[in-house]
Amino acid sequence: MKTVFTFRPPRSLQARLIERYPSIEFMFYKTVEEAEELSDAEIIVTFGENLTPQRIEACKQLKWVMVASAGLEKMPLASLSEKDILVTNARGVHKIPMAEFTLGYLLNHVKRFLELQKLQGESTWNKRLPIGELADQTLLVLGTGAIGSEIARLAAAFRMKTIGINRSGRIADSFSNVYQIDQLLSVLPEADFVVSILPSTNETKHLLKKEHFQAMKKTAAFINIGRGDVLEEQVLMDALNEEEIAHAYLDVFVQEPLLEEHAFWNHEKITVTPHISSITPQYLPRVFEIFEYNLDQYLQGQGIYKNRVDINRGY
Repeated sequence: MKTVFTFRPPRSLQARLIERYPSIEFMFYKTVEEAEELSDAEIIVTFGENLTPQRIEACKQLKWVMVASAGLEKMPLASLSEKDILVTNARGVHKIPMAEFTLGYLLNHVKRFLELQKLQGESTWNKRLPIGELADQTLLVLGTGAIGSEIARLAAAFRMKTIGINRSGRIADSFSNVYQIDQLLSVLPEADFVVSILPSTNETKHLLKKEHFQAMKKTAAFINIGRGDVLEEQVLMDALNEEEIAHAYLDVFVQEPLLEEHAFWNHEKITVTPHISSITPQYLPRVFEIFEYNLDQYLQGQGIYKNRVDINRGY
């Protein structure tokens, strides 16, 4: 049984797999272009950005694709569905780093650390700079899965009110209230912070429109750590330029890397980070825990997989 990685994990993780599963032939490649054995693979482990319908068609033995990330928007899902390929992903491994990253944004916004650092650089003692608190402010999170619930849990520890939005309106851990997506406009006026962790699907693309930003408080901050196409970039620019919201913290973009000449870089009301909210040294070890659990299920013929993807829904 050949298992082909289209990326090269640390040697310690490679060695762990080889030792634990001596009957499996593991092949680790730096890129998919170098993966000479790809067409013979029964299992492919990928970050989900390098498989094409043509490559899937050439894989005659393929039974399972493990995506070492949560996003699936670049995966050839139709081709995988046609061949009835099992697809699993790494949903859930991002919740700790992304929740902490979001809390960093929140604290930075109310404590104004960047402005304080600038004052230090100017040797300016300014005790009149208004410093706020997170306590008693309202956080609205679009997406109440593992990441959203962890963000809400940490926010609640700061005594924030936490509101969630999901498809069903079903209550989720650590949220005071949860509403259906079609109720978004009615709850936006309550929020001091709006956080999107939504994936890229047909339902979420350009979900946030001009009227959504107009419904927000003028003092609200918008945070996007999900996918850049949840809105059209010009809609966000207009909302900031027209002072419909106070600031945007963006870790994801329609096109990545963000072009050097992009207007976001120099906009005084936008903070840009390079899609880094989920990246820590613990990322791949957590991915491998999911992969090894599912590999045990696969070898035993159990079929009870963690993070099995509904290809029709795209997540």
